[in-house]
Amino acid sequence: MKRWLTTIPFLLAVCSCSARTHEAATTVELDGHRFSVELATDDASRQRGLMMRTTLAADHGMLFAFPAIGPQAFWMKNTLIPLDILYFDEQKRLVSVQQDVPPCKADPCPVYPSAAPAIYVLELPAGTSQRMGFKAGDVLKIDGELGAVR
Repeated sequence: MKRWLTTIPFLLAVCSCSARTHEAATTVELDGHRFSVELATDDASRQRGLMMRTTLAADHGMLFAFPAIGPQAFWMKNTLIPLDILYFDEQKRLVSVQQDVPPCKADPCPVYPSAAPAIYVLELPAGTSQRMGFKAGDVLKIDGELGAVR
């Protein structure tokens, strides 16, 4: 009986930690530069994005995948760090970049749209796209499968 009593708090701690983890991670490559990214492949994870984060490592980001190609637009509501927002088409070609997008300080928050239809969006720390020299037509390589995109 004592053994079960000590195991229950441990199991509760494990369960509560797993509920707070972020979406699965993978690696992407753009113009020879690799980034570890969290995936946002459903409405809830795409809406949450990088909200409430206070830091983002230089080689990390978030990859958003949408179920259909179309105009995409992002805002920085509750996003505490500046970001670069890179938009990609179905062939994973870079079609648009919003550089050095600042956190939203007051409502209504500005919207940062793609200049062309996109199905993938990569958020990276602000300044990355300029520093790395990313340009229209660069192809995003995604390691592994994204899983279900809904």
